Amino acid sequence: MGRGLRHVLVYCAALVSGLAVAGEPAGQPALRIAVLDFESNATATRAATKLRELFRGPAGSGFVVIDSDQARTAARAAGYEGSLNLTVAEARDLGAAMGTDFYFLSNADTVRRSPSTGPSYYEAYASIFIVSARSGRLIFWERPLERRDTAADAENALLQVMSPANKRQQYATAIASAAAAERSERSEAVDSPAPVIVDMIEEGSDAAKDLRAPRPYRRLKPPYPQSAAVAEVEAVVDVLADIDAHGEVGKLQIARWAGYGLDQAVLDTVRQMHFFPALRDNVPVPMRVLLRYNFRKPPQ
Repeated sequence: MGRGLRHVLVYCAALVSGLAVAGEPAGQPALRIAVLDFESNATATRAATKLRELFRGPAGSGFVVIDSDQARTAARAAGYEGSLNLTVAEARDLGAAMGTDFYFLSNADTVRRSPSTGPSYYEAYASIFIVSARSGRLIFWERPLERRDTAADAENALLQVMSPANKRQQYATAIASAAAAERSERSEAVDSPAPVIVDMIEEGSDAAKDLRAPRPYRRLKPPYPQSAAVAEVEAVVDVLADIDAHGEVGKLQIARWAGYGLDQAVLDTVRQMHFFPALRDNVPVPMRVLLRYNFRKPPQ
């Protein structure tokens, strides 16, 4: 196990059990965390500050929070402009540019709502994503939301929800779980090499002449979850699907994530699908294909 991964597991175990991290062996490196916020409003700035505070000081001594200006500069140099809908390759590149182990993407705002029935109110929200820099995967997301009669009350209520120590524990546990899962995947890859499977070749190329991609018996549309509807999200989710020689779905990997329950909706849908298998020289073969789903806000 890498030193950084070993450390986060020890740190999170200490959080859960209430032991002091200061008792760890000397020389263990801290985990590098970045919190990126590109929003220009006061709520976003204060929400990002709250996230950084959770991982600073004695209670967060297992982490080093990268300077916000340094992280933002590195992110911009890598071409990042604030999206919460990234491919895993883009997410890995972003993490490498900032030199992090894990990083937070966030945006937040306080807006006035005027429903067709009932009085107006103010809504303060924060979209919080945690991403693994090693794998580029979205490992955790949430969108706390508070509604109050005034903008100041809504924002203060949101920040209070983001402040408790159990939030730090929740985030640290998510990071520890992801680190352990990634470590297990690397061990399995060494011990059990992946089966031979054909990657889909670009249509029109010479190599694709005698190759036909899998075709679904019936195309299923993933549901648009309520969690996405509340946030009015429009996004693209890509999934890599291994289709065996019988046309059955095997391993699935999210290749472009969006959060808000959209990734899970795609995975649940693809697992229900059945395919005519890929053919090479009219012989069924296993194939890995990229399936893309575009989500748009349902009409009001």
